Amino acid sequence: MTTPFFGWFQIVRLGLIQACLGAVVVVTTSTLNRIMVVELALPALLPGFLVAWHYAVQMVRPRMGFGADKGRRCTPWMMGGMGVLGVGGVMAAAATVWMATEPGYGALLAMLSFSLIGLGVSACGTSLLALMAKQVPEARRAPAATTVWMMMILGFAVTAGVVGKLIDPYSPTVLLQVSVGLSTLTVLITALCLWGLEGRTSPENAVPNDDVQAPVKQQNFKVALQDVLSEPAARTFTVFVFTSMLAYSAQDLILEPFAGAVHGFSPGQTTQLSGWHHMGVLIGMLAVAFAGSRWAAGRLGSVQAWMVGGCLVSALATVGLCSSALAATWPLQANVVFLGVANGAFSIAAIATMMRLAGEGGAGREGTRMGVWGAAQAAAFGLGGLLGTAASDLAHALLGEQRLAYAAVFVMQALMFAMSAVLAMRLNRATERRDNLPFDSVFLLKGGSHP
Repeated sequence: MTTPFFGWFQIVRLGLIQACLGAVVVVTTSTLNRIMVVELALPALLPGFLVAWHYAVQMVRPRMGFGADKGRRCTPWMMGGMGVLGVGGVMAAAATVWMATEPGYGALLAMLSFSLIGLGVSACGTSLLALMAKQVPEARRAPAATTVWMMMILGFAVTAGVVGKLIDPYSPTVLLQVSVGLSTLTVLITALCLWGLEGRTSPENAVPNDDVQAPVKQQNFKVALQDVLSEPAARTFTVFVFTSMLAYSAQDLILEPFAGAVHGFSPGQTTQLSGWHHMGVLIGMLAVAFAGSRWAAGRLGSVQAWMVGGCLVSALATVGLCSSALAATWPLQANVVFLGVANGAFSIAAIATMMRLAGEGGAGREGTRMGVWGAAQAAAFGLGGLLGTAASDLAHALLGEQRLAYAAVFVMQALMFAMSAVLAMRLNRATERRDNLPFDSVFLLKGGSHP
């Protein structure tokens, strides 16, 4: 029995869950970060380590995805993951408060808390993407990915603004109250969004061919992981995700220092510069969605074309940053917006490709494949900031002059983006018959019948 695909109502419900996930994470990785460094005067290395640790924990994503595959339902993993994430968020706030009197014990509790945060993000995020891969029709995947990720970014922005107002002026009691309230609210919203959502894909009718599912349910995780890694397209895409996200994240911790050190930007101006980059990312996401709209009618290219092009333009924009390091008159703000547009375009195209590839190797492995790629992304983000800052320090030590040092780092990033484009083109050739199709009848704001 073939199940109906998700419409826009179901996609928006998944987007709300993603927004809830982002709301809890942004408080633990930014608000608590600031409190540890500013209010508690702790070393900046501590929150940096905790954020890196929560990415390291996400190496369990493939196992989480396999669990969803074996149980043939994603809802329990999404609900459980959000619950664990909420508990981790409250514990992280409590640990931060404890650090004021007992820094050592507070740091140990914070490490446990960020472990729970990493586990919760892994379980909920991986299963959400696996469910999208199973239930969103191919022609709607790019705008669906745009919708879900824009809702996550909106969750970041709204939560940061509201929490910032609620905890100002800062007090430990208010921080704990806000954290408990936020976690409770996100768990309740997730439960409401999941209510009856996967009833459309119950174990009795989720996959038309139970003969395919029977051996999947009997396999262990090691066999499942070996099966996924034996697929050429899955391996190539794993390397692509790691390389492109490493280049993407490497700039995060050096863009603002670069603008301040080389171009003389004030702290407020560098913050605005990051805001311009995020605006560019949103524009790039919307561009990919519009490229698949009924108004564009497929004239603006395929998902693969946007993925390759986004990586190439990201490399070009990063070369522009290199030029801005050497020429003080270079239009830095315009260059950063240009980079953001390219980053957003290739990111959404990659997510749409990820959803397609998750089911292309055969039914019953969607969660495991998503887990492998999620782990690659987490590893890249965990290493990206470290690589960018370490490369900057090394270049400064070797080259002495800071303009040349930053230029060398940006050249390294451009090469990684170019390498990502080559990998995307290899993936395109490997699946040319499927991937050269245009986004037939895709549109972001209105639904349509699946062709």
